[in-house]
Amino acid sequence: MAAIATGLLGTATLSMAVLGNFPAAQADNGSFTGVVERVWEDGFRLRVGDRRITTDTWEVCGDSTPQHVRVGDRLTVTGEFEFGQFDVFEIVNDADRQVCQ
Repeated sequence: MAAIATGLLGTATLSMAVLGNFPAAQADNGSFTGVVERVWEDGFRLRVGDRRITTDTWEVCGDSTPQHVRVGDRLTVTGEFEFGQFDVFEIVNDADRQVCQ
């Protein structure tokens, strides 16, 4: 149990460290704005400044992310880091419209 708690604490600490190292990102309340580099069925990779975030969009888009998100799209994602991925709760495009809704 102590190892699990330590692992979770380490993940939370890592997430906070990662959030703190995004000088070109908008990191308010777990939000990032960037350009999509790659898309797959339930996620995409977002370039935020010189960093890349691997997203999990299953809760928002299910397995149909490629029907809504394209390489080159500029998007803002809101969510939280979990197990090395950013679990997305909301995706908004440049026109301020929700994606996958």
